[in-house]
Amino acid sequence: MMRAILLAPDKFKGSLSAREAAAALEKGLRTVFPAARFETAPIADGGEGTAALLCEALGGRWIAQVVQGPLGEPVAAGYAWIAGPPPYAVLEMSAASGLARTSRRAPCCATTYGTGELLADAMGRGAGKVIVGLGGSATTDGGAGMAEALGYRFLNGRGETLPGVTPRRFREIARIVKPQRPAFPEIVAACDVESPLLGPRGAARLFSPQKGAGASEVEALEEALAHLAAVVEHDLGVAPASRPGAGAAGGLGFGLMAFCGASIRPGFDLVAGALGLEAAIARADLVVTGEGSLDEQTLEGKGPARVAALARKAGKPVIALGGRVSAAPGLRALFDDVEPLDDPAQPPVPLAQSMAQAAHRLEAAAARIGKRLVSHRHAPGSQAAAPPAGRPGGLP
Repeated sequence: MMRAILLAPDKFKGSLSAREAAAALEKGLRTVFPAARFETAPIADGGEGTAALLCEALGGRWIAQVVQGPLGEPVAAGYAWIAGPPPYAVLEMSAASGLARTSRRAPCCATTYGTGELLADAMGRGAGKVIVGLGGSATTDGGAGMAEALGYRFLNGRGETLPGVTPRRFREIARIVKPQRPAFPEIVAACDVESPLLGPRGAARLFSPQKGAGASEVEALEEALAHLAAVVEHDLGVAPASRPGAGAAGGLGFGLMAFCGASIRPGFDLVAGALGLEAAIARADLVVTGEGSLDEQTLEGKGPARVAALARKAGKPVIALGGRVSAAPGLRALFDDVEPLDDPAQPPVPLAQSMAQAAHRLEAAAARIGKRLVSHRHAPGSQAAAPPAGRPGGLP
């Protein structure tokens, strides 16, 4: 009897999209299990690739736009439009305000204005809900640029509007004026980061060094965001700075909650729900996941770990493949089997070569792990031996 294999990888960053990774996995596994039925459910966590993935999976339409980039330059961006009903939009802040959208790292003067332009366009088209993926930001502006694009005005002590407000000028903000506009639709920030806006785990101190901030700039950004949060609380009557996720994407999580009344939900949960991932796992005999690097961050709840948790809940074996597989304690206990792209029987290859050949190497790794499944008599369509003690549903 033909049995089912579910392919649910995340992207292999810099090499393969999640869908391309799934195609390579299927090609490799099919050489071992030619009679199996394959189902594909590429995953994402709300970051880069989420909008395109959901657009394709749900039969949406891509809306292309030219908006303001992080440092004011025009950039080509876009978002997914899903017909519904009701119609809704899925956009990623990285499309307009991400590190990949600029050649220069300058978090003290980078803005999320372009993200606000995408959001405004979606609302103007009548979106009943907008999902905003957080991650990959070049910004640390607390969403102030986004708010400006949506019609908020930031005034100085003389009552003058501060145009193009960025963290360098936050200390000049004396008052924030709401726009005269209809109520915002439901806005959901997709985010797997639980950092607050301020403090050692916040947007400035934890994340801005990754965006080019030096030690003095980190402290300047921290003070700027604290001032913004204080004015927001005084003038808008909301105080989301300490909520989990407020520090995500340079504080855009805070901005979405403060200026748009957004809720924050785990990005993986949103994508999994939209794709019907739990039902797909229930139909499968084997679940295959993976991403570019299986490491300590995987253990903290990245996409493949969340797939593994759902598979365990359903009593299904789950295996993972990674461009790099670390020796992190607990990683191999998370999955029933793990396979790196590097063939252990061959000399390792340089990173650049591995990334350039990622599809071919992932296909070969999938065939290797498939053969190992057969050797352990746990392959879909074969008579499986009892799982080892202490690992329910597991593979040896």
